[in-house]
Amino acid sequence: MKKILFVCVENAGRSQMAEAFTNHYGKGKFTASSAGIKLAEKVNPVVVEAMKEMGIDISMNLPKLLTPKMLEESDLIVTMGCDAADLCPDPFFKATVDWGLEDPKGKPIEKVREIRDEIERKVRTLVDQSV
Repeated sequence: MKKILFVCVENAGRSQMAEAFTNHYGKGKFTASSAGIKLAEKVNPVVVEAMKEMGIDISMNLPKLLTPKMLEESDLIVTMGCDAADLCPDPFFKATVDWGLEDPKGKPIEKVREIRDEIERKVRTLVDQSV
């Protein structure tokens, strides 16, 4: 089973959504995890609400700190689109893709839905292309 690691700065929004969608749509083919390099205290509650609208509950998820072991064990690393190059470790020593996504932090639910939907499209494409 292919292991995908989604990385963003705080692991509170984009990477949490990508992990959840990948584990949902890629069940049996992929296992996904996510992490950040400067953790938020909790997953963004607006992101949690937006994902619940899709029937996916991430309310119990916690931000996780990126570790060398996570990088080593991953087959593919997807960064979410960090604004500051010094905050987003890229390139990694494995296959790395950057999705260039807007950060949902501080955004209203309408904008978070747009970001969520873009992440879902990208995950579905990733899953479909890897079959």
